[in-house]
Amino acid sequence: MSRIDDTFARLKSQQKKAFVAYIMAGDPDVARSLEVMRGLPGAGVDVIELGLPFTDPMADGPTIQLAGQRALEGGMTLDRTLQMVRDFRSADKTTPIVLMGYYNPIYSRGVDLFLTQATEAGIDGLIIVDLPPEEDSELCLPAQAAGLNFIRLATPTTDAKRLPKVLQNTSGFVYYVSVTGITGAAAAQAGDVGPEVARIKRSTDLPVIVGFGINTPEAAQAIAGVADGCVVGSAIVKEISTGKPVAEVLEFVAKLAAGAHAA
Repeated sequence: MSRIDDTFARLKSQQKKAFVAYIMAGDPDVARSLEVMRGLPGAGVDVIELGLPFTDPMADGPTIQLAGQRALEGGMTLDRTLQMVRDFRSADKTTPIVLMGYYNPIYSRGVDLFLTQATEAGIDGLIIVDLPPEEDSELCLPAQAAGLNFIRLATPTTDAKRLPKVLQNTSGFVYYVSVTGITGAAAAQAGDVGPEVARIKRSTDLPVIVGFGINTPEAAQAIAGVADGCVVGSAIVKEISTGKPVAEVLEFVAKLAAGAHAA
């Protein structure tokens, strides 16, 4: 059982939906990013998604692209991202951390070395958006063998023929992308999402968490109400980008978390 499995088992026993928050590692700088990250569990966040900055983030909308650029310009690297996780883990041993990003930095590091370093740092799962199931031998299967969950994305275009392939080696949870296109581009609609989540859940016992297009407490509650929880990324990253005090960012996150937990 990973920290992710433990968290979802606990939430299920409490009849509670999950709130997952995404931030970009190193945005706008390492110190502020770590301060936000350390405050997320206290704001009600159940799982932290930590973005790994990359130069060509093809699935990300402008808000997260700019966050990645700021982080890279500030000198953020894979090593510094892993150190950020270690620093977080020095005080928090229980909150699951999912590293979300693209395969190139991992490939460049070398899969075996990366997995050793990631598990040692305290990462629990990976979402690598540009590795399809056909490439599971590259990273997914080695990650699972190393004790990391490998979380796959399902989308509105994942049809009945494709879904079993997507679910085949997925663990931890399934991330359902509520809208077609990039992050932050459109609003998720519970009426559209509910039947899709139900369709996925007929094929897996894993929790289904919905992301993309959720930016208010009301939306978090509505989407979490038709799934096992929700993810908010762009809206939180946008709050960070304004330069507001960390306490105000965390207050915003807490309202989103309260929305999801009210579902």
